[in-house]
Amino acid sequence: MGAMTEADLNSLVVRLIKKSEEPLWDRLMSEYHYLGFRRLVGEALKYVAILRGEWVALIGWGAAAFKCRPRDEWIGWSPELKWQRLKYVVNNQRFLILPWVRIKNLASKVLSLNLKRLSRDYQAIYGHPVVLAETFIDPRRFTGTSYRACGWIALGQTRGYGRDAGRYFFHGQPKTVLLRPLRRDAQKLLSAPFLAPELQGEGAMVNLNILNLRGKDGLIECLSQIKDPRKKRGIRHQQVTILTLAVLAILSGARSYLAIGQWVASQPQEVLGLVGCRKDPRTGRYIPPSEPTIRRMLQSVDAEEVDRLVGEWLARRCQGKVVAFDGKTLKGSKDGDKKALHLLSALMAEEGVVISQCEVEAKSNEITAVRPLLEPLDLRGKIVIADALHTQRELAEYLKVEKGADFVFTVKGNQENLLKDIEALGEEDFSPRVQANR
Repeated sequence: MGAMTEADLNSLVVRLIKKSEEPLWDRLMSEYHYLGFRRLVGEALKYVAILRGEWVALIGWGAAAFKCRPRDEWIGWSPELKWQRLKYVVNNQRFLILPWVRIKNLASKVLSLNLKRLSRDYQAIYGHPVVLAETFIDPRRFTGTSYRACGWIALGQTRGYGRDAGRYFFHGQPKTVLLRPLRRDAQKLLSAPFLAPELQGEGAMVNLNILNLRGKDGLIECLSQIKDPRKKRGIRHQQVTILTLAVLAILSGARSYLAIGQWVASQPQEVLGLVGCRKDPRTGRYIPPSEPTIRRMLQSVDAEEVDRLVGEWLARRCQGKVVAFDGKTLKGSKDGDKKALHLLSALMAEEGVVISQCEVEAKSNEITAVRPLLEPLDLRGKIVIADALHTQRELAEYLKVEKGADFVFTVKGNQENLLKDIEALGEEDFSPRVQANR
């Protein structure tokens, strides 16, 4: 490869290797990397850097180290959280500039381009993002200049242990630990009590870490208003604890009794203690309620009251001003001759949080269900948006006069005269200049 300047690096491309290129990638890494190469560990991705159509560098990523004290202290997570969230950390297990390539600043440019796409590629291939990258370098051979140049943080050194076939051994060669957050809030996301929506993907309704659970106007206080229908004898879990965990699971995306039970069982001790789970007297650990216990509780309480209280509580938490309607027919709810269950929901549009919900009667429609849906909500100063079905004079008067809200309605053929009036308007009727002159 001929002499090149730094300007030539603008055409550098870093991409995932193709399946057909893997044997060549493996051979080059095995032959020219000082550690040799057998395989990448865990969820692995292999990249190649290409300049002027030629391979100039190889880089491989895999599972993060299970034990790394400097990293774990920097994140601030518990062993339990680390076990659950280690997949969101990725290790740069191999990085090789091919020995015949001599280009200034190439290494840092390759790293920079690779990091920009790394989380997106993990999401596409393994179904989850990564928010933190780590690597270990041998200080006897390297100073880590190329890593530091693109924002990696040096945290100290390892204790000189390695892992092989699941067992740790002392090799006496400490490595320098380098970290690179892929998001500014990586540390917070990994150490937060609840798994944030950014790490969950679709389904989560709200970030549980920002909700007030205990104290005045907390979720626990809100749910404590609900009467416990159980007999006192034999009670092992408080009703408010079970309901709180169930609501949190639903807000995290759980959509069935089984999913709620699995979510509850996966919560760390910190969360179980926060919501008031009882302790095992022998182990001292908090015990989560089982899925059958949760199921029986949810089937015995007044579901409408729970839904109303939680909706009002969420509405007080949300800062947005836009409320929207959403009608859905629940899959699998059809029973014989009985029609499938159809629900009408009101949600805060910015946050996507459902704050009220009601069933649409089989012999009715969404229009008649709107007032019962909105009645318990404080809509003063809010903007209510609705589709063409709800573009009705009665609803407009109700929102403006009784609820003190503004509204934005879609106009289609069901309001023929109104649609014609709007179509007859000229562009000048909406001109800011005309409005200013008035």
